[in-house]
Amino acid sequence: MPLKKYMLTGLMVWLPLAITIWVLSWLVNSLDGVLGGVLSGLAAVTPESLGPLISRLRNIPGLGVLLVAGFMLITGALVSNVAGRWWIKQWDRLFTHIPIVKSIYNSVKKVSDTLFSSNGNAFRTALLVQYPRAGCWTIAFQTGTPSGEVASHLATDFVSVYVPTTPNPTSGFFLMLPRSDVIELSMSVDQALTYVISMGSVPPTVNRTHPSITK
Repeated sequence: MPLKKYMLTGLMVWLPLAITIWVLSWLVNSLDGVLGGVLSGLAAVTPESLGPLISRLRNIPGLGVLLVAGFMLITGALVSNVAGRWWIKQWDRLFTHIPIVKSIYNSVKKVSDTLFSSNGNAFRTALLVQYPRAGCWTIAFQTGTPSGEVASHLATDFVSVYVPTTPNPTSGFFLMLPRSDVIELSMSVDQALTYVISMGSVPPTVNRTHPSITK
């Protein structure tokens, strides 16, 4: 019995670190693979004298991550001024006039603007809701409020919520529930996600007060 206990304890210590390293390694390898493909394309159109340099760049581990991070930082800095915002408008205008592409681009842009905007409320609040039936409770996240035609068909005040699945929270269900039927939790979104991913085995800090949801 002590041997089994020690094995399980050791597994609990090293498993989170091993999974973290695996995820980071997958990310680095994926971005390095993309960079390698780009460099291979450049090697085909550049002079042979640059071949050794491109080959050395292809063999630097983690270079893809650094380049992507740097590219994102530079892009963010450029579009933070008036000239950058003007170019973004031209970019949006171009893609919103291309058939088929405009549907995908507009949908993804609206979702990203909602999720990553500092002024947005999406995924800022953890909720307790009854799902999939009355009497069964689960964790959800407020994503906003119904609007447009959908809101005109709802008789009372509703909120839009996302109910994640366990242990993979990237898939889930979108619901519109009466505001009176949801309970706002004081736990952080990180704590709520940990609670969902761990299937309830890692409970958040207990807080017995549940403030009502604000508009």
